[in-house]
Amino acid sequence: MRNQVKILISILLFLSISLPHTALAGGYGWGYKKNNNHEIPDVGKYKDMLDKYGAYYADFSGEKNIYLTFDNGYEEGYTDNILDVLKKEKVPATFFVTGHYVKDQPELVKRMVDEGHIIGNHSYHHPDFTIMDKDKIKKELQTLEKAVAEVSDQKSLRYVRPPRGTFSENTLKWTYDLGYTHIFWSLAFIDWHTKKQKGWKYAYEQVMDQIHPGAIVLLHTVSSDNAEALQHMITELKKQGYSFKSLDELVMKDHLPKVIYGLE
Repeated sequence: MRNQVKILISILLFLSISLPHTALAGGYGWGYKKNNNHEIPDVGKYKDMLDKYGAYYADFSGEKNIYLTFDNGYEEGYTDNILDVLKKEKVPATFFVTGHYVKDQPELVKRMVDEGHIIGNHSYHHPDFTIMDKDKIKKELQTLEKAVAEVSDQKSLRYVRPPRGTFSENTLKWTYDLGYTHIFWSLAFIDWHTKKQKGWKYAYEQVMDQIHPGAIVLLHTVSSDNAEALQHMITELKKQGYSFKSLDELVMKDHLPKVIYGLE
């Protein structure tokens, strides 16, 4: 059963990144035009929809901030190492978890919260939101929220990352109405194939080539490459003047008057 879960999640992850700007039967698959100019990538028509419903894929302030996010569908034994590095470097992160992960790894979820990280909602069963109605989506999100509350001190989840990266204007609106903030990403690469890891330098180079001010970085904790590369990434990015921030800081900065936040 565990192997079947891994295979299914791998297929869905591949579809979510390998089909950029793809119109699906019920909506769209998240994607963007990559560049190596260290600039926020263009997402075309998606930007207007995200802005309309308070969703994010990057920080447009121009500041050299980075927001680390990890998707956790199942565990391969690397998350403890990742948490160790984050703790050592005092770097915050958001972990988007599924119901399978919470049920299988409650101690890791608890550790994430205890060490100051944010748990994000990746749904309980990892379904395609674009073929669901509002009530079914609500149930998916609330069931996951309850599961997280049972194993940690985080009693509510504010941020949602849609399973498979699929969305529509309806799903953006419905989750917004339910009080959630959609979080997409501006930097990612195919990192979840556990049998096709390429060494830590590959992961490091993928991040360094695409990094830009305001990046929301998507990584997967099942990757041994990521686990080994994370310390190198953080060390070098700090040398380049980047700061690591939490999603709470991004949203707060966006909603508070600029003069109060010190931007004017």
